[in-house]
Amino acid sequence: MALLDLKPGCECCDAGLLPASSEARICTYECTYCATYADEMGNICKNCGGSLVPRPIRPAAHLADRPASTIRVPCSRSRVGNGLNIELWGQT
Repeated sequence: MALLDLKPGCECCDAGLLPASSEARICTYECTYCATYADEMGNICKNCGGSLVPRPIRPAAHLADRPASTIRVPCSRSRVGNGLNIELWGQT
């Protein structure tokens, strides 16, 4: 069974997002943002243009045998993803 990575930080500001965080937002490619930046982006992923939704919370009892990722995605205010150049805050 494929599981979400549950990335540990926001791709915009690197804010920590614990596996049980209600502040984490993801797109279908698992790009991960904090609620603050997701709101500023209109809940649209800057990488793929897809919608951002609250990330599901994995029950703590399952984290021991299926832990969250520890790999942080480098912060970037503008990226090219899936052939799209998404503008963020008027910048490219």
